[in-house]
Amino acid sequence: MVKAKYHKKIHPLLYQKIPVKVFAEQDRSVLGNMQIDLVEHCGASAAGQFVNTLDTTDISSGWTEQEAVMGKGQEPTKEGINQARTRCPFSWVEIHSDGGTEFINAHLFAYSTDTGLDFSRSRAYKKNDNCLVEQKNYTHVRRLVGYLRYDTQEEMELLNDLYRNEQRLFKNFFQPVIKLVSKERVGGKLHRTYDKPKTPYQRVLESPEVSEKKKEELLKVYLSLNPAELKRQIEKKMDTLYRTYQNKIHSQKVEGKKKISLRFSEVRRIPVSVR
Repeated sequence: MVKAKYHKKIHPLLYQKIPVKVFAEQDRSVLGNMQIDLVEHCGASAAGQFVNTLDTTDISSGWTEQEAVMGKGQEPTKEGINQARTRCPFSWVEIHSDGGTEFINAHLFAYSTDTGLDFSRSRAYKKNDNCLVEQKNYTHVRRLVGYLRYDTQEEMELLNDLYRNEQRLFKNFFQPVIKLVSKERVGGKLHRTYDKPKTPYQRVLESPEVSEKKKEELLKVYLSLNPAELKRQIEKKMDTLYRTYQNKIHSQKVEGKKKISLRFSEVRRIPVSVR
């Protein structure tokens, strides 16, 4: 009997419970519809445990929150999502992820049910379904952190110190984003129309879904900030992170040399007759 080359993919019941949504089906008119993704900091090797950045983006305002987590475990990912959610100045309505098991699991499904969040997912191998957070993966994470391997608790804490403070303030209060208003095909060309560039902070202030009290709190935060000082602090903390990485690599090299010299010394102690 000849086995079929291709098999229909059978998803577990949980995949069937979480609906698939393409980008056009995601509501950009209200705050709180969040696209989420993980950015790996594994360097050249994906072996072992390493730090990941959980990236969350509101598709209406462009407001982003990042949180560093160790590995891709279900509990750390859920805790990272909860941390990012508590820092947002508005309530979340829905989370939209890719089909990775770090998101499609019983822990996160139960979390969405308990908190009243809608939960949807992208099609397999279709990054455009999660396009806005994919864009932020580069502009807010890769351009800042780079492609080195971070796999220690100290490095994760340094990243979180940056994400929870200067990085989120600088990006959300001072970095404008544009939104696609419409697109029209004329002949063989696609003409896109965008609105005026505004920061996520400005878009949140314009939203009727945010209370006046919360808007006043955001205004006080905005008036207390100095973008030049924020940028200097970001660069300072990135220097600290890079030095920590270099010290880790140096220690690993020294430890490796010690192990090699120890092996050679053990070989020398073996009698010639035994060799």
